[in-house]
Amino acid sequence: MSEAEKLDGLFPTYKSMFAMPTFGSLGVKAPQKSSFDSESKSIYFCGNSLGLLPLKTKDAVADELNAWAMRGVESHFNHPGSDKTAWKDIDLPILELLAPIVGANVREVAAMNSLTANLNALLVAFYKPVGKKLKILFEKQAFPSDYYAFLNMVKLHGYDESNLVQLQVPEGETYLRTDLILSAIDQYKDELALVCLPGIQYYTGQYFDIKEITAHAHKYGIVVGWDLAHAVGNVPVELHAWDVDFAVWCSYKYLNSGPGAIGGIFVHEKYTKDNDTTHFAPRLAGWWGTDSEERFQMLEKFNPIQSALSYRQSNPSVLDCVALQASLEVFREAGGVLTLRKKSLALTNYMQKLLTLSPFYLPQDSDSTTYGFKILTPLDENSRGAQLSLLFQPAFEEEEKNVMMGVFNYLHDRAIICDERRPGVIRLAPAPLYNTFEEVAIVVQRLNEGLAEHRKTL
Repeated sequence: MSEAEKLDGLFPTYKSMFAMPTFGSLGVKAPQKSSFDSESKSIYFCGNSLGLLPLKTKDAVADELNAWAMRGVESHFNHPGSDKTAWKDIDLPILELLAPIVGANVREVAAMNSLTANLNALLVAFYKPVGKKLKILFEKQAFPSDYYAFLNMVKLHGYDESNLVQLQVPEGETYLRTDLILSAIDQYKDELALVCLPGIQYYTGQYFDIKEITAHAHKYGIVVGWDLAHAVGNVPVELHAWDVDFAVWCSYKYLNSGPGAIGGIFVHEKYTKDNDTTHFAPRLAGWWGTDSEERFQMLEKFNPIQSALSYRQSNPSVLDCVALQASLEVFREAGGVLTLRKKSLALTNYMQKLLTLSPFYLPQDSDSTTYGFKILTPLDENSRGAQLSLLFQPAFEEEEKNVMMGVFNYLHDRAIICDERRPGVIRLAPAPLYNTFEEVAIVVQRLNEGLAEHRKTL
């Protein structure tokens, strides 16, 4: 029995609960003289970009389309399904499923909007520049949407980009060490109004020390927010216990809720538990954030709910909500993120082991002209999520010589789905819900084959 088979015997898989693309559905021609045909399943290592479809989502969405057909607007208050939620409360069943995913109390989470819309909404509420404390600290390699949000937030307050403090990965290193982040907070402590970092860095896969960084900034009275786009459903977090002020996320990656799916927020209960008509923090507001008992009275009175729900502006998409609920029910059945994390660590450790045995593997500090790949992601299992990012080199100026694209195309032609970040990075993300150790072994084998084939063309 191979090592992969032994490991697959130790951890369950929920692959049968998901729709898996095939050679045929991808339009990939199965290799001749192989055991594959058009119905053979692909290997999907791209949950860090878009998670797979849970099969139960189809029925969940169909139920709501049926309600729309049968009762139209009346389904807001009287759903035709006896065990279904009326649309006016469609997001509420999600909260008890979502709260444990992010280590929150039920009153601290809400499903709403999309990731960047939520980031902007909470920046409006939490970025409060006063006196010398004007700056926002974040990373130099932040996802562009986050950069645009931070830039425009300081400009909306009448300041310029000099109030953006961006932390740069040092030359010769591949990720941002925690000690550098803490030192930067110390350096700018009298000027920072806000620290906002990713739970997991999208490019490198680094898992930031949310607890330590939050506590360190709080020593100086600095508000701390987190973009959990790549962390939610991937790694265990304890936002309430770690005293995080706010966090935002999307749900179409590891939460498998569908392309462009509804996002989510966390707001610590200390900011909402005393909400009333005369005492609340100003924010972007709408009628879905006010007391539900008064909502349809159309009063000119904002009576915010005493929870994160008070940050909602409009009624959420019914189809989005049931898609998210269907996926979160799969997480519950699998034992939650803590249980899945054990398998996730084993998957990435096994992949790291095989990659470092590759004849093309290069240490992180090796010369950039040598042919092969480096692992950008921290090699410490506790400092990463389900993703390993590989940097392929050397960087040829001619497009047709690009090492990464040569390997990426080789993998895709064999129905292995991952994603690339030009000019040189492939991100491999085995998700513990639906990926196996056998798949890891196959992917690394194909990667080695792709490099060997590409080198022949140079």
